[in-house]
Amino acid sequence: MATTDELVAYLGDYLQVEAVPDYPNAHNGMQLANGNGTVQKVGAAVDACLPVVLEAVDRGIDFLIVHHGMFWSGVQRIEGAVYERVKAALDGGMAIYSSHLPLDIHAEVGNNAVLCDRMGIWDPSPFLEWKGIFLGLRGEVEMGREDLEERLSDAVGGANVHLCPGGPEVVRRVGVVTGGAGGEVMQAAAEGVDTLVTGEGPHWSYTAAEELGVNLFYGGHYATETFGVKALAAHLAERERVPWEFVDHPTGL
Repeated sequence: MATTDELVAYLGDYLQVEAVPDYPNAHNGMQLANGNGTVQKVGAAVDACLPVVLEAVDRGIDFLIVHHGMFWSGVQRIEGAVYERVKAALDGGMAIYSSHLPLDIHAEVGNNAVLCDRMGIWDPSPFLEWKGIFLGLRGEVEMGREDLEERLSDAVGGANVHLCPGGPEVVRRVGVVTGGAGGEVMQAAAEGVDTLVTGEGPHWSYTAAEELGVNLFYGGHYATETFGVKALAAHLAERERVPWEFVDHPTGL
């Protein structure tokens, strides 16, 4: 039987948690320990919110991997929904492990890598430098803009994909940065891509993409960040020979 400590140690090395910078509230790694310290079922979810925690406990998950952890909104008093979330996890014997940028950028199970694979962007290279790491991947392709839109829509499960058609109709240089990277469209254009695929962005990113001559695809923040937690949970479950499940709680954003 796998132990929580063993899984945390393995994930720390596999994801290079200590080497990857992140935003202050990410707190990558173990965020809540489980009582007995063992793992019989792995879960995956995008957000460590109350509905997800309740569902995961109900399914018998005792090691939940999330992308946005328990402290994503900052430090809060342990009362109300925050208290209910922590209590439910503790009562259910469920550990919570969070990985944000280490999971976004991972070469095998990362959000960017898996989405590139789903869209047929082969052999991508690192792209969009930030604090000594690369937040995304870029690849050379030759396909119609509508074809890429269809591939992205299929990859995110038919979710509504919003497009700013500011660039060429035939796409050749695609940058992929999952989540909320629409505001990086200027840097993406400066790095030579004609198309940027992300989850969401600020209002001004649409008109900026038009002015820069870049296609900007918004595939949904939630939808584009389901890939990594699923791939990581599947990897861990296979390694430890335990079952795993995805707890889906879409925000529509």
